[in-house]
Amino acid sequence: MRATTIHAPYDMRVEDVPEPVVQLPTDAVVRVLRSCICGSDLWAYRGESPREPGQRIGHEFLGIVEETGSEVTGVKRGDLVVAPFMWSDGVCEYCREGLTTSCEHGGIWGDVGYDGGQGEAVRTPYADGTLVQLPKEAASDDHLLAALLSLSDVMGTGHHAAVGAGVHEGATVAVVGDGAVGLCAVLAAKRLGAERIIALGRHRVRTDIARRFGATDIVTERGDAAVEAVRELTRGQGAHCVIEAVGTEQSMATAVNISRDGGAIGFVGVPHGSGTGLDLSVLFDRNIALRGGVAPVRAYIPELLPDVLDGTIDPSPVFDVTVGLEGVPDGYKAMDGRTALKVLITS
Repeated sequence: MRATTIHAPYDMRVEDVPEPVVQLPTDAVVRVLRSCICGSDLWAYRGESPREPGQRIGHEFLGIVEETGSEVTGVKRGDLVVAPFMWSDGVCEYCREGLTTSCEHGGIWGDVGYDGGQGEAVRTPYADGTLVQLPKEAASDDHLLAALLSLSDVMGTGHHAAVGAGVHEGATVAVVGDGAVGLCAVLAAKRLGAERIIALGRHRVRTDIARRFGATDIVTERGDAAVEAVRELTRGQGAHCVIEAVGTEQSMATAVNISRDGGAIGFVGVPHGSGTGLDLSVLFDRNIALRGGVAPVRAYIPELLPDVLDGTIDPSPVFDVTVGLEGVPDGYKAMDGRTALKVLITS
């Protein structure tokens, strides 16, 4: 089969690799219908996150179950399924508590020795704990497939940020970051009843999507100017709930400085660069809560899926460029050059 591999910074290839097969009785093989490129994939692409030459890549996909191991009972051949960005057994203590990203037997697609989502098929460990069945009729609806694919990562991650920030009815929310996760966080905040949503971003195409998703205000400034703008919009107090969806020292500093005393920050931006630069005394003195981390999206899919299916939320606009599998290297170039927000891959 064909699959995307990474060999060095900026060296993405689509190559012939062995077809996946069931290796353990808890496995399933999924034939991929849709996958995508994540902003976090760019850290490997740019050489900031080490990879072995020839390693697979991609952690978001949905598709059709092609084969199952003898112990798999939750899905069967022919089922349409979505996979969260990490697999999990569904039965360990962490999984039972809803923290599937800490599963004792979990992992992420594209780990050494495992298939990545940006390929024709994927061997799925712990299929019963990992895969979520979707309505079969969705397989013929391109628009719905894109919306459902977002449940594998960005919509669940945006929701995790909103939950971490304590978004509630009537809240004022500020979202730092205009990538796909930040935009999905806007959508999640609107879904949870936020009254005012301030989106921080400089790119018109993205801020237009933010408005479509429920943002009431747009702040295009950065750094101190952004802090001043948000405080002006909030009578000098800041936002009750702040979502940090970038992962840099500057973005975290902005999140702290636009938070209202007694507020909360939900952080889901993958930390990179020089670190967070957090001053705990500021959080302490101002009673600012800090919650977040790797989103346990498998635990959120059952909650979010009905709203995607009935159109209550539609995250599909975050996919603004579509390529076939052979076009994945060009998709990386487009996202790296910021000419694409999030690239959808069709099979």
